[in-house]
Amino acid sequence: MNWYVVRLGRACITILLLIAFAFFALAASGDPAVILLGPDTSQAAIDVFREKWGLNLPLWQQFLIYLNGLLHLDFGLSYRSGESALRLVLDRIPLTLSLVFPTILLSIAVGVPLGIVSAMHRGRFIDRFAIILSVIGLAIPPFLLGVLAMYLFSVKLGWLAPIGYVDWTSYIMPVVTLSTVGIATYARFTRSAMVEVMARPMIETARASGFTEGIIHRVHALPNALLPLITITALEFGNFVSYAAVIENVFGWQGAGSLLVASVSARDFAVVQAILIITGATMIVGNLLADLSYGLIDPRIRDMRRLSSRRSSIWKSRKRELI
Repeated sequence: MNWYVVRLGRACITILLLIAFAFFALAASGDPAVILLGPDTSQAAIDVFREKWGLNLPLWQQFLIYLNGLLHLDFGLSYRSGESALRLVLDRIPLTLSLVFPTILLSIAVGVPLGIVSAMHRGRFIDRFAIILSVIGLAIPPFLLGVLAMYLFSVKLGWLAPIGYVDWTSYIMPVVTLSTVGIATYARFTRSAMVEVMARPMIETARASGFTEGIIHRVHALPNALLPLITITALEFGNFVSYAAVIENVFGWQGAGSLLVASVSARDFAVVQAILIITGATMIVGNLLADLSYGLIDPRIRDMRRLSSRRSSIWKSRKRELI
């Protein structure tokens, strides 16, 4: 139990640091009143704007007011539209998630089998071919691949709609473009995990017991190799969301990513802060859930955590006795 409390406490502290970073980093980028109204605006108009949005208060006081608002799920109002920043973000998130989740599924469906096959044929042609594909997938920027795909399949061939959402076919190019990095990542990590597991003594014991290679791969190697993919998925979710910010602008999707780019350009700090905090908090909570799920999937990890907590409790009690 102590381990879970510590992990939860670390997650809360990380989220608080994320909030502070998002607030002070944007505050240091310039005065929103001057940026939004323009340098030629009169000082009286700038003062009115600052007073309206609370920018005339000391920075520490603005931060405390902002924290109090976050406790009530109030991320402030958009400088441009005057609407709730949280509402603007929540209206765009479903479209972004509709890109991210199919991307994760496609990345796992292609990358994991590719990594398994590569590890099972280590050193052969198919292994080298898979490694080359992974390197290419990680080397080519997703936005460049998106532009090339749009030029080929929309401009030249006319098979797919180039911009915006028309029907389900509009998902093909954005999802495939986003999946290239994910497929390469899953293939590399799956291959490395399988190679590491296949080198363990338990695999030699299984072979000596007469098990076939197919049973060894499916029953002994694969379950142990797939465990780290839980963490990879939690980390890749944040990467896919960040890549979506660019891909949405390439393909004209009105998701949270395009809203972030537009808000940064317009210096709409409340919306930018809302997107950064929501995205970062989602990644932190996802990593926390991934860590917690390890104990449910692998009993050995759960027993190790219990033993560690028990040793810590014994050490603390002995320390109090000595004092």
